[in-house]
Amino acid sequence: MSTLLEIDRLSTHFNTEEGRIKAVDQVSLRIKPGETVCIVGESGCGKSVTAMSIMGLLQSGPGVEIGGRIQFGDTELISLDKHHLRAIRGHEIAMIFQEPMSSLNPVLTIGEQLIEPMVLHLKLNKKEARKRAVELIEQVGISRPEQILKSYPHELSGGMLQRIMIAIAISCQPKLLIADEPTTALDVTIQAQILDMLRQIKAESDMSILLITHDLGVVAEMADYVVVMYAGKVVEEGEVTALFESPKHPYTQGLLRSKPVLGQRQDELFSIPGQVPNLLDLRPSCYFQDRCAHCMDICRTQEPALKSVGGGQKAACWLYEEEKRHG
Repeated sequence: MSTLLEIDRLSTHFNTEEGRIKAVDQVSLRIKPGETVCIVGESGCGKSVTAMSIMGLLQSGPGVEIGGRIQFGDTELISLDKHHLRAIRGHEIAMIFQEPMSSLNPVLTIGEQLIEPMVLHLKLNKKEARKRAVELIEQVGISRPEQILKSYPHELSGGMLQRIMIAIAISCQPKLLIADEPTTALDVTIQAQILDMLRQIKAESDMSILLITHDLGVVAEMADYVVVMYAGKVVEEGEVTALFESPKHPYTQGLLRSKPVLGQRQDELFSIPGQVPNLLDLRPSCYFQDRCAHCMDICRTQEPALKSVGGGQKAACWLYEEEKRHG
């Protein structure tokens, strides 16, 4: 199967007064047409920065250094000029942002914000775009579409705003939809409806989805393939079933252990000990070593490479290198 998006050794570093922050460091991943890939990890591991780098929302300059390659179809995105990037962004690649209230313009109506991308990218006139906007609002499960078009963001609930964000994102029928924590701060009923909606839209349009989340329940429900990030790096990846049944990296194992299981009574939920390392003070080592029960001397002095560990999975862990040496 062909590849829709290929990221090769992407690095996004921020230069600050305190030093360089390696928010994303040598990250590689692929997304096939019609596939849902989930990036999972704790807050601050580089998930959203990866998404913003793909969208071209971070430009190289004195404060930001972006390296590597992002190939979307036949187009290399990092070297693309702003004019051509705008033609792709919102049209062929669209994004649902984490916070709809802060992502939508508070002084423009929902209709103005929904119609604009269709006029810009699909070259529809305003009458045609308005008709399509009504259809989109109905498609995402909101009633009274004509009234919603005249409303401002502050007049709608969080769940409705998230649906409007989805409507805007799919308005130009993108090939790739990036969903950054699309169910954050929503109650469980609305979360389920949003996920069902994304699955339905994907099935109808054969769209690919890059889903960013820290919710393992969402991952299990939505993903075909999972990429686990920690401190800006990919530490494990694999097919969703294999990864959940047999996680290889100690960090992935800890994430899965920390998820409550229905029907299993526990006095205390498991939590991974320690803290994520300071991204300003990363030295050659396994970045998870201070929190890992399997830490060895080599973990403290050398960084493990992401390698195949069987079952179609890859992991960056010295534990498997030691097993090979002594196996």
